[in-house]
Amino acid sequence: MSAELPAATGSVDILNLMLHASVVVQLVLLTLVAASVFSWAIILQKKKAFAAAAAEAEGFGGKFWNGGDLGALYRAAEPRRRELTGLEAVFEAGFREFSRLRTAGGLEAGELMDGARRAMRVVQTREIERLEEGLATLATIGSTSPYVGLFGTVWGILNAFIGLGQVKQATLAMVAPGIAEALVATAIGLLAAIPAVIAYNRYSDRLTRLEVKLDTFAEELSTILQRHAARAS
Repeated sequence: MSAELPAATGSVDILNLMLHASVVVQLVLLTLVAASVFSWAIILQKKKAFAAAAAEAEGFGGKFWNGGDLGALYRAAEPRRRELTGLEAVFEAGFREFSRLRTAGGLEAGELMDGARRAMRVVQTREIERLEEGLATLATIGSTSPYVGLFGTVWGILNAFIGLGQVKQATLAMVAPGIAEALVATAIGLLAAIPAVIAYNRYSDRLTRLEVKLDTFAEELSTILQRHAARAS
């Protein structure tokens, strides 16, 4: 514990407590602050990504479900192949593979559909992985930050009582600052963990709903392509 502690007052100066904390507690606090900043960066990035995914699903989904010409939709999407995301990316991959196999000829309708479904599954997996990136980090920060803060608290209280044992007459005023600075670590740990846990749960739910939407879209597109394959055979 630092030789100089802030005097006990009626108000709590969090910054002063942190500056006078022991080296180990300060390292814990810095780690937690860094984790909090990192988690907020992920939260904001995921917010933008999921908002874009929802807008894309609504925009392209509206065109598709309104019975638009699939050929026209594909011709509009194909030049932007590398930029596509979400439903439009699944559509472009499936329709392109279906058209390629049908043009090659010599394949049964089932073989055409197997190829189109494989292409769509690849894109679906890539989309889910893209949106899932960073969520594991949020879960880790949310689950470990309280324990990291608790470690800092235990260490700080231990130092406070060790220092207390070195004096002949102990008073609450002597030990209170050390305990207070230790408890700050728990508070910072909770402040880092709570937003990360809330964001993880929220984005995991949105990811699940988007995954269902992609599956539903792929099944509907497969049904339409299967009718085209049956007519062509």
